Amino acid sequence: MEKKLQFKDYLFIGSMLFGLFFGAGNLIFPVHMGQEAGSNIFMANLGFLVTGIGLPFLGVVAIGVSRSNGLYDLATRVNKSYAFIFTILLYLVIGPFFALPRLATTSFEIGLAPFLPQEDHTLWLALFSFAFFLCAWGLSRKPTKLLAYVGKFLNPVFLILLGILLAFAFFKPLGTVSQAAIQPAYQQDTFITGFTQGYNTLDALASLAFGIIIVTTIKNMGVTKPSAIAMDTIKSGSVSIVLMGIIYTLLSYMGAMSLGKFPISENGGVALAQIARYYLGTGGSILLALIVIIACLKTAIGLISAFAETFVELFPKRSYQLFVAIASILPCLFANVGLTRIIEFSTPVLMFIYPLAITLILLALLSPLFKHRAGVYRMTTYFTLIAAVCDGLNAAPAALRNTTAVDTIIETAARFLPLFDIGMGWVLPAGIGFVVGIIWTFVVKPSRD
Repeated sequence: MEKKLQFKDYLFIGSMLFGLFFGAGNLIFPVHMGQEAGSNIFMANLGFLVTGIGLPFLGVVAIGVSRSNGLYDLATRVNKSYAFIFTILLYLVIGPFFALPRLATTSFEIGLAPFLPQEDHTLWLALFSFAFFLCAWGLSRKPTKLLAYVGKFLNPVFLILLGILLAFAFFKPLGTVSQAAIQPAYQQDTFITGFTQGYNTLDALASLAFGIIIVTTIKNMGVTKPSAIAMDTIKSGSVSIVLMGIIYTLLSYMGAMSLGKFPISENGGVALAQIARYYLGTGGSILLALIVIIACLKTAIGLISAFAETFVELFPKRSYQLFVAIASILPCLFANVGLTRIIEFSTPVLMFIYPLAITLILLALLSPLFKHRAGVYRMTTYFTLIAAVCDGLNAAPAALRNTTAVDTIIETAARFLPLFDIGMGWVLPAGIGFVVGIIWTFVVKPSRD
């Protein structure tokens, strides 16, 4: 008999999804954005929420309504080769190469570094990274336990601890938002700047990756009908998105208010440490350490599990436990690069892969309108891919960006692509590709897709 989930089930699954989403970047980037946007924080936060919660929610909905088993299954609507490459690239970005190392590094720099001598940070970061990923590895070995580990325990504890810090920030504000200075990046195109800052959370990418975890969890609870799984996925995702939106907004405004006492910090982690120490002294530093470590640990568990489950699908002759080990060992090594360097290296990759993820999500949602024709998926994706390469190169480190070939590509893109200067050069090509794809479906018989 088909089981029907109750409201409490949606709360637990939504709590688990929120816990998987809300990690390192979700804490540090809103705070830093608040410091830079100052009194323009309302529009900046609005833009941030579009990519920070709007796109992740659409990603969850896309997995649900498309009745896909995960990212690879959804991306095969373009073609299998593209799906294979795109899935591997996305999981490497949100897994061993960027997101996972950032979780350990953020935990260390915010949670433990303030208590340690500066000259010993390198050694202690290595030791902490080992302990962090050893724990994440142990808790990721049984994916069926994720709902209990994250949704019913770690996430509620995290929310209580974060709530304490936010209560101090709003009941005893450090300054007024209306008087906060606005940095140059947010003096014009504030909404768009906030929009692109939301890329850094990686949540739109993670929504495609975590889709397989949500679908599996719902199936394990006794729901087997595809239409019911799709609806339960959407309902559970709604719980997560509402929580994320509230907390993002509070964190960004807390960052703007902190300018009343502190200068703009190097990153949001430093700002959080200053705020916590101001209100509660050493106790605040300990509180923040617990908040950050729990936030990052629960997200690490989810990312490692999603990585392993997807790679087992791509390479069925290999075991789940092997990929759990790989997704734990590699980021343990990369974490020692440092938080600021990880963010610097990840930016061009995100500018490349985000447009492809956004268009895949939108295509999945619009798919019934064009009868799921592969031609529309392909044309939209191919046109977007060209512009995404240009966006990625434009955000590349100076050593690459200033080469003759790359400089020529960037100058050409800037001349012909609207919005290229604000990192949105992919929008027009994606739209053109979509229209070409629609026309293509009228010219080519459906059987050829």
